Amino acid sequence: MDHEIFRLRDFELQSGVTLPDAQLAYRTYGELNAAGDNVVVLPTFYTGNHMRNEGFFGPGRAIDPARHFIVSVNLFGNGISSSPSNTPPPFDAAGFPDITFYDNVRAQHALLTEGLGVRRIALVTGWSMAGCQSFQWGAQYPDMVDAILPFCGSAKTSEHNIVFLEGVKAALTADGTYDGGNYSEPPTRGLKAFGRVYAGWAFSQTFYREQMYKLKGFDTAEGLLQDWEQDHLDWDANDLLCKLWTWQRGDISAQPAYGGDFVAALNAIRARTIVIACNNDLYFQPADNALEVPHIANAELRVYESPWGHCVASPGNDPAFETFLDSAIRELLA
Repeated sequence: MDHEIFRLRDFELQSGVTLPDAQLAYRTYGELNAAGDNVVVLPTFYTGNHMRNEGFFGPGRAIDPARHFIVSVNLFGNGISSSPSNTPPPFDAAGFPDITFYDNVRAQHALLTEGLGVRRIALVTGWSMAGCQSFQWGAQYPDMVDAILPFCGSAKTSEHNIVFLEGVKAALTADGTYDGGNYSEPPTRGLKAFGRVYAGWAFSQTFYREQMYKLKGFDTAEGLLQDWEQDHLDWDANDLLCKLWTWQRGDISAQPAYGGDFVAALNAIRARTIVIACNNDLYFQPADNALEVPHIANAELRVYESPWGHCVASPGNDPAFETFLDSAIRELLA
């Protein structure tokens, strides 16, 4: 096993439901210093896991295991932490409870403080849903976090983002085999449709116009679509929809401290903040971040221009983005 498990025991969720024997899967890199404050937290993104986060750090990078204690922690619902696919009845499959970003970050806080002896966090950063969790950390535990760097994410999921996700959800659940989440075999047609629809949003119009899929080894757009089909066949449908529910309800103010006052939640973030957006991201538009950043006391929005769209941040796609990201991280960790 390439990861460790932190047992949360009976974990009460924001919904009021208690998830029995809840488990958070994580991996650490580097060593915690004596002060317990050289910590970088990397939550996972939508179809990510702790292994895929390894593309965001390394020797000589802005985040380096030689200097930092890196905690890469898996979202509930990603098939490694507690998920519909790995939880015993009656909380398995369609019986798995709804999970919020608040729940995820509260569980991560317990892992860090009770399990790993962390006192302060130098940085929380991540791509996409991990960026959403970076904002969440800043608002949920403002006294513990020194800096956040969300990239291609938002503090509140926009209505258009919610509608896009409804589209991929509908493609999956239209497969009769899905059976309301109570399937006895994978809803293959639905998973393939999910992947095909998703691929149209992951990259920009310019990406397809300029046939940039050839940079990824595909002769045609159809080749890319078939690859996305295959990739999503590897996922459990209920796991995908569990995380999709979490994503759609992203809102850092949806917690007791703020009672839905979004501006108050943004105002509460004390961490030094750099938000990175891609100008062609069809999920998380820079315009949404531009509405958020002015309400954070020590924050800056940086827009990276690229036809790669949301997938600009996927490790290996755009080396120049990696340099752009590392530069911002170095500023925050200096």
